Amino acid sequence: MNEKTLTSLGYPQIQKNVANCALSYLGKRYARDMKPMVDASLIQMRLEETAEAAALIRNGASVPIPSLDGMETIMDLLGTGYLFTERDFSHLAQFLRSCAQLMKYMEGKSEVAPTVSRYASSMIWMESLLSEIERCIHSGRIQDQASKELIRIRKKMTVNEERMKRKLDSLISKHRSIMQENVISQRGGRTVLPIKKEFRKHVKGSVLDESGSGQTVYIEPAELVGLQMELASLQAEESREEMKILGDLTSLAESYNREIALNTETVGILDFLFAKAKYAATMDGRTVRVNANGRVRLHHARHPFMGASMVPLDFAIGQTYSSLIITGPNTGGKTVALKTLGLLTLMMQSGLLVPVDEDGEMAVYHEIAVDIGDGQSLEQALSTFSAHIRNMIGILEQADSSTLVLIDEMASGTDPGEGVGLSIAMLEELHSRGATVIATTHFGEIKHFAAATPGFENARMEFDTVSLQPLYRLRIGEAGDSYAYSIALKLGMPQRIIERSKLISDQGVSQINSTVEQKQWNEARNKTKPVSPSVQTETKKQSADRPETLEPASPAKAFRKGDRVYAAYLNQSGIVCDVEDSRGNIGVMLRGRKVKIHKKRLTLHISADELYPGDYDLDIVLETKENRKKRKLMSRKHVEGLKIELPPEE
Repeated sequence: MNEKTLTSLGYPQIQKNVANCALSYLGKRYARDMKPMVDASLIQMRLEETAEAAALIRNGASVPIPSLDGMETIMDLLGTGYLFTERDFSHLAQFLRSCAQLMKYMEGKSEVAPTVSRYASSMIWMESLLSEIERCIHSGRIQDQASKELIRIRKKMTVNEERMKRKLDSLISKHRSIMQENVISQRGGRTVLPIKKEFRKHVKGSVLDESGSGQTVYIEPAELVGLQMELASLQAEESREEMKILGDLTSLAESYNREIALNTETVGILDFLFAKAKYAATMDGRTVRVNANGRVRLHHARHPFMGASMVPLDFAIGQTYSSLIITGPNTGGKTVALKTLGLLTLMMQSGLLVPVDEDGEMAVYHEIAVDIGDGQSLEQALSTFSAHIRNMIGILEQADSSTLVLIDEMASGTDPGEGVGLSIAMLEELHSRGATVIATTHFGEIKHFAAATPGFENARMEFDTVSLQPLYRLRIGEAGDSYAYSIALKLGMPQRIIERSKLISDQGVSQINSTVEQKQWNEARNKTKPVSPSVQTETKKQSADRPETLEPASPAKAFRKGDRVYAAYLNQSGIVCDVEDSRGNIGVMLRGRKVKIHKKRLTLHISADELYPGDYDLDIVLETKENRKKRKLMSRKHVEGLKIELPPEE
């Protein structure tokens, strides 16, 4: 999947949401690096794992996933020669204890969550390493019993510190009157007495520091010099011994390098798995059946970012049709339907449960190609149409039978006639390659193409014609309208403009223009002054010689029921079964399906008089399927000369 597709459908936000549900740095990393898979069997296994984890959470289980605090540094430095500190070993000990707790917990869940439990059973219990760390280190400090030498050194340090304490108590009693305060201070790691500056000669020792005001000097008494030197020597011995102990522990930990890495990796995987389960719980996600045959069947699907505010979507494709054309008014939910299907597919292929009802089925695609949103760019001097065409070229470069194509607003951004032609040609090409296509449009020609072409199906977003509010429900098998006039009228558009718009749509711009020109010419002629009869005669003669373009345009020939007509943009011919309605749409039977096509899109192929000579009854040919057997009653003379095939009897 390319990054543009993932971004267009909102996949990065899914990664972020799952990462927020993880506890460990590794679980968060796996969530951020999560990508859709293309192996159907592997995807099904990942979905079942997530479903098991979600079931544990729904049943109130509190899974003891280790947080992996401090383990990122340990894993990065283990085996590099780095000497780990007491803090590092405290983190490692906590990790080992948490692993043991997790292993024990999951062992008790092996029956209800066998797949998830297998991860924990693969972990290794490092009891000897944990015991040695706990013997040597406690609460972030090396224990005395870590080594015999350390015990000896610390005992001597204790004796030295007791002698220093007694000596200090004696000195404080002796010099209390000349001390600035009865507090023992430290300067450079040495114990000093705070003596008033004017009495510094009364104390034998070295001045190590002076206060900022100059009123106090800090003197190391001569009686303490020997004791402090001995203590410094013992502290150096202690530090060397502690380094030795830490070195031994580091070597021991490095001997368990593989086991520690395995446990850390497993904890990260389990944390990621339960993060997916937690995220599924936030949107009531469920597992679906997975196939590689392009079949999709979802009930009450919801976009994960919209939650309960979204009207659930029922969707199906891949059985009798692989291309779906969605129509409906603006803000009716067409784009949301596209993004919902695209994002749920990405989630499913990432092993995530999706917000749908039970018994859903989804297809696995190697590529998801999208053209959604306005790609206009001022910086790149690209118009909306240029961006659309560029996206279409990119889609064609990768489209095949394992591709899901999502196109929003086909034929937009350019001349409707040319845009419709390009769009239909594009749909034909994608269908010939076996791609699964879902597209939205406002153009009736594309709806008619879908209605008349095998492998295509229409759908519409439902609209309340009374309240003029979208219902956001998808109804497959029916084509919808844009309801532009109704919406414009409700929003306050003047009625005369609406009526004028309908007139232009019904009659066509060229016929309207001709009528306007004739009206203007007549008005100009009526304003001329009276002239003599001879001049009037000449004027009538000139008027008769005027080109026909100035005469009122003759109405287009009305199609009759039974005429065979040709729709160029569909490259198909059919029989007129319903006469023209108030908007100029004519019912045409194409390949057994009745579609509405505007009369401007049709040309007469064979008239009904030629097709049905004599007194041949047209209603018998066009009657419903239940009454077709009545054709046997037709006399042979009526059938002779018939130039089309009658529908076969059933």
